[in-house]
Amino acid sequence: MLSAKKIKISDVLIFILISIGAVFMIAPLAWTVSTSFKTKTEVFALPPVWIPEKFDFIKYVEIWEKGPLLSGIQNSLLITLCVTIIGTFTSSLAAYSFAKLRFNHKNKIFMLLLSSLMIPYPAIMIPQFIMFSEFGWVDTLKPLIVPGLFGNIMMIFFLRQYLTSVPGAIIEAAKIDGASYFGIFTKIVFPLIRPAVAAQVILWFMGIWNDYLAPIIYLNSPEKQTLQLVIANFNATYAIQTDYPLIMAASFVALLPMLIIFLVFQKQIIESVAISGVKG
Repeated sequence: MLSAKKIKISDVLIFILISIGAVFMIAPLAWTVSTSFKTKTEVFALPPVWIPEKFDFIKYVEIWEKGPLLSGIQNSLLITLCVTIIGTFTSSLAAYSFAKLRFNHKNKIFMLLLSSLMIPYPAIMIPQFIMFSEFGWVDTLKPLIVPGLFGNIMMIFFLRQYLTSVPGAIIEAAKIDGASYFGIFTKIVFPLIRPAVAAQVILWFMGIWNDYLAPIIYLNSPEKQTLQLVIANFNATYAIQTDYPLIMAASFVALLPMLIIFLVFQKQIIESVAISGVKG
């Protein structure tokens, strides 16, 4: 009975701590949504007004008229989908090669690949800009798309570690049956690593969608800007006018795709981390 009481008390304490943490994490999102429906007077009211007297959707209409929000969404979607779809394919192939294929200096090449993670982006930012400038790619989406098509180092590392738990006998049996390397990858390997791929795709998608530094370096024209640059311009322009409902409405529209993706695929993220933790 005593141990049961201890377990119950510990469960209650954990629930309380998690609930407090959830409040601190959800409160900024709730404030963003609430502010997008407020008037300017309600934004600066004391005590703070969490629920506006009247839910006014006018700011969600104005954001499409006062900035290139639609083109920003289109550019961000184009970059994110191209990079994640093609980059995931190349990353999966690279991880499969490093984990299961045999070739000379495989481990040395993999360690060299990992060592590039220690190079900070600011160190290569200027040389990369000069190179893309000579290609004539500045103020185009190419510098944001082309490098990602060759894969993501963190995804390659994660998938390679995941693939080490796949028995080599399965692949050897497929070879004996006459399957090609690519056939083994598409029919055997990829279905096995699908949860890990799903988790990495979601995280990579979120990282590219929220990227601000690379787009601000390469993109100048308003019609070429990504969504994050458009939101930053909203903030710079309308914060002076204290039009925070407009800024919050634009910010929530930018956040909405990420929120939907996370809510839909959170099971895959948790499942992937749990499985890789057990197998690792």
